[in-house]
Amino acid sequence: MPHESGDQRSAPSVHIIVKPVGSVCNLNCTYCFYLEKENLYPHTKYFRMSDVVLESFIRQRIKTHPAQDVNFVWQGGEPTLFGLDHFRRIVELQKKYANGKTIENAFQTNGVLLDDAWCEFFKENHFLIGLSIDGPEAIHDAYRLTKNGQGSFKQVMRGLECLKKHQVEFNTLTAVQQKNACYPLEVYQFLKEVGSGFMQFIPTVERVVQDASSLVLPGFKAEARITEWSVDAEQYGDFLIAIFDEWTQNDVGRQYVQIFDIALEAWIGRSVSLCVFRETCGDALAVEHNGDLYSCDHFVYPENKLGNIMESPLMALISSENQIRFGKDKRDKLPKYCRTCDVRFVCNGGCPKNRFIKTPHGEEGLNYLCAGYKKFFRHIDSSMRFMANELRWQRPPSNIMARAKGRHNS
Repeated sequence: MPHESGDQRSAPSVHIIVKPVGSVCNLNCTYCFYLEKENLYPHTKYFRMSDVVLESFIRQRIKTHPAQDVNFVWQGGEPTLFGLDHFRRIVELQKKYANGKTIENAFQTNGVLLDDAWCEFFKENHFLIGLSIDGPEAIHDAYRLTKNGQGSFKQVMRGLECLKKHQVEFNTLTAVQQKNACYPLEVYQFLKEVGSGFMQFIPTVERVVQDASSLVLPGFKAEARITEWSVDAEQYGDFLIAIFDEWTQNDVGRQYVQIFDIALEAWIGRSVSLCVFRETCGDALAVEHNGDLYSCDHFVYPENKLGNIMESPLMALISSENQIRFGKDKRDKLPKYCRTCDVRFVCNGGCPKNRFIKTPHGEEGLNYLCAGYKKFFRHIDSSMRFMANELRWQRPPSNIMARAKGRHNS
């Protein structure tokens, strides 16, 4: 057990993604960046978080979190593989150590193993479910495959219907990639039809070391070799624009899209709540099955390992110089090209994991999605200004729909 002093201080308010089965998954999605993480543990055959590690994490997480509400995020791999009995134990431990705090649980799943027992548990314990689904069947099945190479759509839809049957709160996570990026409205309408009230559209950007089919990004002096399934930068911008225009005409206040909400935060002058677009980062960490803590879910590499919660207190790892430096590097290594950009206030250079191309002037560290972000954020500027003004006057942002429809019909 890690040594803890009797007056252990509170850790900064952070999000920690828990990987109770590491990278183990029952699907073999083409674009998954986390499956390869099992290579970090070459001598491990049984990827399961032990009871000792689990209890220590839950106790430390609750004790050091400064806020009244403590959020746990369970992910993978595929967290249902940890087993329902283990999650019942998780809830017991959370109640044991809550000490008057409110415990919240988010659970990201591919939905394949969801059944009545799982959904009854989620409903009873107020879990928020993030369901991965990429669109209608043909689009979803392009990359989200089972271990034997078959599409997973029908299994996912059975899980989704089970969530609805038991009235479990859920949102959808859609990876935007080469196959679905060309069909933004089809994807959006499909997600609406299946009952998603809150949508996340996550750009798929993955690189390869050597690949004859790699793409060369036009307009930049550096070559960035990316996988054939990665979304093009402007393609991602166009995808978001098409959905935004539909949303502002018909769905504001009815459907919620994460990046639109984040943008509105920026336009009303607030600090955005999503790490991708914050000036600094470092408050979205990941803990592996054995208690290893990493700087970020997208930086689970040996050089980004902060330590192990069974050897060092969680608070000490979160507050370490390495983690503080990791967070500040996002701001401090921002290219000069970005510092004078008109959309920096909302973009802030995007996620560091995608900063691997050069600026037009040859400077390192530009985000691969830069062109798409610029296109999207500039497109929504007028609408965002309108909605921000409505909020300032305590009027509903949904007033934008009448304005948007008028422009569309003129």
